[in-house]
Amino acid sequence: MSRRVVVEADGGSRGNPGPAGFGALVRDAGTGELLAEVAESIGVATNNVAEYRGLIAGLEAAARIAPDAQVEVRMDSKLVVEQMSGRWRIKHPDMQPLARRARDVAAGFGGVRYTWVPRAENGHADRLANEAMDAAAKGRPIHREAAAERPRQLTLSEEPGERAAEQAGAPSAVPGWAAPDMRPTRLLLLRHGQTPLSVDRRFAGVGDVELTAEGHEQARAAARRLAGRGIDVVVTSPLRRSRDTAAHVVEETAVPVEVEDGFREVDFGEWEGLTFAEARERFPEEVTRWLADPEIAPPGGESFAAAARRVAAARDRLLARHAGRTVLVVSHVTPIKVLLQQAMLAPPQALYRMHLDVACLSEVHCFADGPMVVRSFNDTAHLERGVPAG
Repeated sequence: MSRRVVVEADGGSRGNPGPAGFGALVRDAGTGELLAEVAESIGVATNNVAEYRGLIAGLEAAARIAPDAQVEVRMDSKLVVEQMSGRWRIKHPDMQPLARRARDVAAGFGGVRYTWVPRAENGHADRLANEAMDAAAKGRPIHREAAAERPRQLTLSEEPGERAAEQAGAPSAVPGWAAPDMRPTRLLLLRHGQTPLSVDRRFAGVGDVELTAEGHEQARAAARRLAGRGIDVVVTSPLRRSRDTAAHVVEETAVPVEVEDGFREVDFGEWEGLTFAEARERFPEEVTRWLADPEIAPPGGESFAAAARRVAAARDRLLARHAGRTVLVVSHVTPIKVLLQQAMLAPPQALYRMHLDVACLSEVHCFADGPMVVRSFNDTAHLERGVPAG
């Protein structure tokens, strides 16, 4: 039987629109134990936008804790509950992308049910939301996220400390930084080999293009290098260029392979097959907006933000299945960038500042107490002619 959790969420603004914020928490449905809290100021927004943001934050927190759970969402917003339950239409353009985002997150659970509760029964989330609104109104925005009774992650505002315990097994002296789980789940991230579209640097999304002959050679070189890494399982995107790359690794290592749809490439919609210059010429306004905001999707496609939520859910499912193992993830530029960006706690805009070569390797270690550590990035040593694999 899957785990059952409750998400309580709220949001509001001082002025509607005005300084806004949201709060959300996750409880175990059986024991009532508090599992996580999140609160954030979001600048100037309406009550409804803040309420939807609270819902999304609560669902995302629940997905990190129990990605396959049965979820009950409790909110005192009749509008959000009725719209997310499908009984009321979503007419306002500001609400539609937020509702889509919430549904994307909810799709990964075993099931989600929405329940309206009186404000008096939503007091914890209401308190968190009011703290966020008060901070926004005073010009001191907050972003707080904590897992109950778990070591918290070092934030960028704290004194930077070396995670020496990762090598030595000794607790760090940094306040609030607990000794790590010494058996991380090791994610080896392999981008697929060369395709005809990558040769010309064209947008290659969900189209099922094949590897070139050079792409197969690159995949074989990566497989030879990975042969001694103690891989327990290969997890691949369903797209052919990744599956064919993964097949070379499986042939070399004889480990099982799984297909994970969440690691597919982002859908570039009408830009599929175009170069960036061609897309810029045909869709100048759309490209400008896309570059400025990760929530903006190409015409007929998927935004980086939506893809990031999908990839994060797939990663969490993988970590639940293969905790403490070495897993090779064979995927694409965007999903691998997302895994690296989130591991480093970098903002979503960092996706635009990374470059990944075809058939490159990156590595992330994921610890059970929360932190993730990037060990390597865009490693292509195996592709250099004359360099031995190892």
